[in-house]
Amino acid sequence: MPTNNKPIPKLQKAPQPPLPYPGAAPDSDRAQRPPLAQAPGTDEELVPGDRVEGRGIFGKPNDEFGTVKQANEEDAVVKWDDDGRKRLPQSQLKKV
Repeated sequence: MPTNNKPIPKLQKAPQPPLPYPGAAPDSDRAQRPPLAQAPGTDEELVPGDRVEGRGIFGKPNDEFGTVKQANEEDAVVKWDDDGRKRLPQSQLKKV
């Protein structure tokens, strides 16, 4: 059985791409930044009778207010002040 006594060559370090402007953070630093904060209101447990405000895209208030009729860990049925009931994920609601 033949043996190979040649040393294994080491890989060269890959070159970093140029920075878009002087003083910019290198890609290796940007990858280590903390994740975005969790949407507001997601850690509050809703119970029937709670007043809530509707949340739109990116947690922006949409000026709709209502009362929780039913709730579980993920969803809540809300009776809105100006119209009927609607089931929404709790991440789209904020307790007021």
